[in-house]
Formats: sequence, C-alpha cells, structure tokens
Amino acid sequence: MPRFPTLPPLPDVVVPAFVHATRAQRVFATEQAAHEHVESRALRPAPFGPPPLLRRDVTVTAERVDGWPVYTVRPRSGSTRGAVVYSHGGGWVNEISAFHWYLVAQVAVEAATTVVVPIYPLVPFGTAAEVAEGVAALVRRTEAEHGPTSVAGDSAGGQISLSVAQVLRDAGHLLPATVLISPALDLSLSNPAIPPMEHTDPWLAREGGLYLAKRWAGDLPLDDPRVSPLFGDLAGLGPLTQFTGTRDILNPDARLLAEKAAAAGVACEQHEVEGQLHVYPLTPTKPGSQARARIVEVLRAAPRG
Repeated sequence: MPRFPTLPPLPDVVVPAFVHATRAQRVFATEQAAHEHVESRALRPAPFGPPPLLRRDVTVTAERVDGWPVYTVRPRSGSTRGAVVYSHGGGWVNEISAFHWYLVAQVAVEAATTVVVPIYPLVPFGTAAEVAEGVAALVRRTEAEHGPTSVAGDSAGGQISLSVAQVLRDAGHLLPATVLISPALDLSLSNPAIPPMEHTDPWLAREGGLYLAKRWAGDLPLDDPRVSPLFGDLAGLGPLTQFTGTRDILNPDARLLAEKAAAAGVACEQHEVEGQLHVYPLTPTKPGSQARARIVEVLRAAPRG
C-alpha cells in the first residue's frame, strides 16, 4: 500500500532531476504552451478518482454535490472528529494526482478525521468566482454533517483555500485551521523577486503561469481576493499554516503572506525549507515526510468539536 511515511525517503536531488526529466515546466514556460495545454486537457480530460492502490485503511465514497464530483475519505476503523476540505493543485488546469490522494489518505487516518475532496471545474470550464463560492458552500455543508471543518490545499488549491477562508470570514464563519502548501497567492506574479528566481525553479515559470491565472480569473480582476488572496484583508482569519520551498517562484509571495498575517494579528506558522521545490510536502523525501507529519499534527490539533 503506497503511503510515503513507510517508504525510504528519496534523496533531495532526485526530485529536481525527475521534474527536469518529465519536462514539467514546459506547460508554464510560454503563453503558447499553456494555451495548448488548456486545449488539450479540455479535449482529453484526465481521470480524477483515487489510485487503485490507495492505502487499505481508508474508505472512499463519492457523490455529486451541486454538479461536482465530491469524494469523502475516512479511516476504515476508529472514531473521527471534524473534517477537512482539501482543494488540489495543478495550475487550475490539471486534475488531482496520486500524490494528492496519498496525502489525503494519510491525513484522514493519522488525524482521525474526514477529508472531503471536491473535483472542481478546471480552466477553461471553471473560474475563480464559481469555485470559491462552491468550495465555501461545501465547507458549510461538511460542517453541518461532520462538525468543525478546516481547509487545506496545495498550489492552485492553496489559492482556493485561502480565498475561501476570506469568503467565509466575511460571512462570519471562522475556520479552525487553514493549511497552505506552496500556495499561489498573487496571480499577477508581479512580485519583483520572482524573475530572478525563475532560473532556480525547475517547475514553474511566469509567462505560462500568468496566462493560466488570467483564464482562471475570468471576469474578475487579478487583484480580486477570490483570485489573489494576498490582496484580501487577512484580519479576523483563523490560524494559518504555510509550507514553502526556496526553489519555488511562489516563495516571495509566501513570505509576504506571513508578514501580512503578522501585521493583521493572524497566527501564521511558517515552514520555509531551503532548497525545496514547489509543493515539496507532496514528495517522497525526508523534508516532504516531515512536512506531512506537521500537516497531520496541525489538523489533528485544530478544534473539531
């Protein structure tokens, strides 16, 4: 049963080499490449169900909620408390991957909680406003069924999670915890610290990323908090936990988020790891394993009724 904590961790150098070998950055390298990827995914949607060898100590159910497929992952035995709504990353154009499912299953078992996973509409069919509203509604629905509900997400899913936290805060709804893994925070990618970092990041790049961001924004401006949560008011949010690596062009904005949270009086537990790539907590490495263990601890300790 694949579960990263029981596998020997890979050396850190393996992950950048793998990313280079798979040419993961090609989608983000140019606007044309990003456009072609959007068109390709629209014609040939990727599967989104959990992998067949997901750990056996969880149960997975699926239903359709307001038109979206929504999965619920729970430990097979033992009691659970509260819930987490996890929004996956993928540049708003790629579907949930096995790496996301492994983390979801680990959180469900080790935090003894219910994890709800929305398969939200991607570019070119989905937009930031629609998805923020849909995930916020799903959080409310999950809380009514399972008790206090936190949110978590990586990359594009981190953007969704923090935007949803702000939407719910504005409606008087305080989240027990918000966990952000290499989140996209300012979709204009205008931070002047980003361009010098592009040569160190083997995964993301600004030109294609900005194209995808504009498609995701739809009719909203890029500085709308439902698109770029870094521009939103952080005051009154529940505690944040953020993971970021220094070989990630999103790292400068992650630092700004920590600074803004402190200025707004919002607790923000910042985990910045030197030399790590984008979404490193999803990787089968020692830093990834340590990050996943901390994610479990944070979600297990969050108020859950």
